[in-house]
Formats: sequence, structure tokens, C-alpha cells
Amino acid sequence: MLRVIATGGTIASLADPDTGAVRPAVGADELIAGVPGLAEFEPVVEEVDRVNGWNVTPATMLEVARRAAAAREEAVVVTHGTDTVEETAFFCDVTVERPVAFAAAMRAGDELGADGPRNLLRAAQVAPSAPGSVLVMNDEVHAARWVRKLHTGSPAAFGSPGHGPVRGSLPRWTVEPPSKLDKPVPIVQSYTGMEDWLITAVLHATGAAGLVVEGTGLGNVPGSAEAGIRMALDRGLPVVVATRVPTGGTGAVYGGPGGGVTLRDAGVIGAGTLSAAKARLLLMLLLARGDDPRAGFEDALGRLGCSA
Repeated sequence: MLRVIATGGTIASLADPDTGAVRPAVGADELIAGVPGLAEFEPVVEEVDRVNGWNVTPATMLEVARRAAAAREEAVVVTHGTDTVEETAFFCDVTVERPVAFAAAMRAGDELGADGPRNLLRAAQVAPSAPGSVLVMNDEVHAARWVRKLHTGSPAAFGSPGHGPVRGSLPRWTVEPPSKLDKPVPIVQSYTGMEDWLITAVLHATGAAGLVVEGTGLGNVPGSAEAGIRMALDRGLPVVVATRVPTGGTGAVYGGPGGGVTLRDAGVIGAGTLSAAKARLLLMLLLARGDDPRAGFEDALGRLGCSA
């Protein structure tokens, strides 16, 4: 049997007849009924939410992970919006021991060539033996830790830069999820000439328990913002630096203001090959559990094969 956990997204969307705007409009049971061949998996359906992908919250991700872990069926599939599916899939990968296959769509159900039904059927086929949490799209299976949305409209929107579709088994690292995922961790994207007060303002406005900075190259940050990062560290906040570059990951190579070596020596944690969004979720998870942020983060990177 198959457990299908629905959250909405384009895979459950139709165009509004009056405005033409695409919005989640298809219930979970109706979505399942519209997929030829899925009935043989004896799907049991539950709807966690019915929202666009960009409106999924960390609380929703936590609920999806809980339900996936608690499912008694042989396999679990989650339907999700494409804008944040890589994040929810990653969160499940590090909190759910069993395989979870995610299915999404780039075309709404009433569009010509709708890809949702095929992706959902393929996810059901992959789910029992998936190597952890994966995304099944366009007849490819991608590991949650590496997959990223690389195109805003193509049915082949997803890829795993530097890795490609998953083949065989993967190393795993999972922990019990916390009761709440409520430790604020903002992401600040760096830019040339970035002001140091911006980080101070963000930390103050969000009540941050940690910080992720999306840097350039190997995870370098403009020297003009270094004082803001040091201020966060002086407050005892864990700071993680990721890179905006899709492949290669972070690395401590350069010295000087804002360079990777300078940041490392100050106590900044490198995100390895995790995107800023996934690094944020991992840091939120560790903080909510009360784990040591640096030791836990670096241990997770190593065990997941995400060290640079």
C-alpha cells in the first residue's frame, strides 16, 4: 500500500476560469483519482495543506516529516509545489529514516501536456526502494540533499548540479525531529558593497537564533559586511556561510576582509554543497533540538556527502 501526503502546488492546481491565474484547486482524493495506474498501489491519501509552494512553512515541513515517519504503508509519496519542494524533501531526508519520494509538476492539471500524473506515478514506483528522500520529476530521480530548481518554467526544471540523478545507495544522516521548528534563522544574500548594519537590522527584526549568509564564490562575503557577521558571532549566534554558485560548495581559501579563511578563523561555519535554503533548515533543526550547531552541522555535512 501507498501513503500519499498532499500539500498542494502546481500538481494540484487549475487555472481560474475568470482570471486565468493558476491556483491550488484539486483535492487530494481527486488528484489521486486522475492518475492512471496509481490505483494498483492502493493509495491512502491525506491532505496536510493546499497551498502554493512558496507558501509552505517550516511548520508544514515538520508536519509532513511526522506523517511520513508515522505512515504504516509500505511506501510514502509527498505531492508538493516546485518552488520549495527541494527544502521539504531535504528536511525529510534528515529527519525521516524511511524512504520518501516527492512528486511535483511544472504544468497545471488543465494544461496541455500536464506532467503531474506521470511524475506522481513514477514517484509511487520509486518510493519503496528510494535511497532516502528523493524528488521524482521528468523521469529522473534526484537526491533531496543535492536537487535544485534550475529553471522557472521547463518540465525539466530540476537538476542536481555536480551530481546528476541519483544512482544506487546514499550515505544517510538522520535525527529525531523536534516538537517545534521555531528558532528563527534568517538568510541574508550578500552583494557588492554590502552594509554591515544590514545584518544587525535583520538579526534585531527577526529575533534570530542563528544566521545564514549566502556568499559569493567559495563562500566569501564583502569585507564591508564582516563587522555585522562578527557582531552576530559575538552575540553567541551560529553563523553559516553558503555560496550562490550551484556547484563546488564552500571552502576556506582566501584571506583578507570577508575571505573564507578570515570567516573560518572568526568561527563561521561553511555550508559545504548545501544551498543557503537547505543550510538554514539544517541549522534550524539543530537549534530546535538543542544540539551543538557547529559539531552537528559539520557532522551532518560529512555523513550526507555534502562537505565541499
